[in-house]
Amino acid sequence: MERRIAAELRAVGRRLEGYAATFGTEARIGDFTEVIRPGAFRASLAGGGDILALVDHDATKVLARTRSGTLRLSEDARGLSFSLDVPDTQAGRDVLALADRGDLGGMSFGFRALPDGQHWTGKRRELRSVQLLEVSVVTAFPAYDGTSVQARAAKPHLSALLLFLETCR
Repeated sequence: MERRIAAELRAVGRRLEGYAATFGTEARIGDFTEVIRPGAFRASLAGGGDILALVDHDATKVLARTRSGTLRLSEDARGLSFSLDVPDTQAGRDVLALADRGDLGGMSFGFRALPDGQHWTGKRRELRSVQLLEVSVVTAFPAYDGTSVQARAAKPHLSALLLFLETCR
């Protein structure tokens, strides 16, 4: 499984919303460059499989999932958008506290490239179709520019956050 970090994130009460990936932004991954094309998540989302929302790609820190309806995902012209209902668990409370302070690192997604879902031109990889496995709130080390993360809640003192797309392998 490959992981990429990106995001736009807003906290609205106990719900997080934003983008886990954006299209057309180049990222340096090891010795190659990668970009995600519009439509890359379409087949995966249409397949109806259960996709998880985690903290830091840790399967013991589940925030939401598509199967239960607590995670909603869609693809639009900008990228992979999400909305998740944050549980009243320690992991959920921690994520909301970090969002409130402006300390979140971003969003990430775990995937596998589908057959013929990637195209290489020299050291440039274009993701055209992926199997989306999970999206994660990432608490540190964003590295993939091009998307933003914002935190908003019912409290007027929350400010907008800018976070980036990171690559984890």
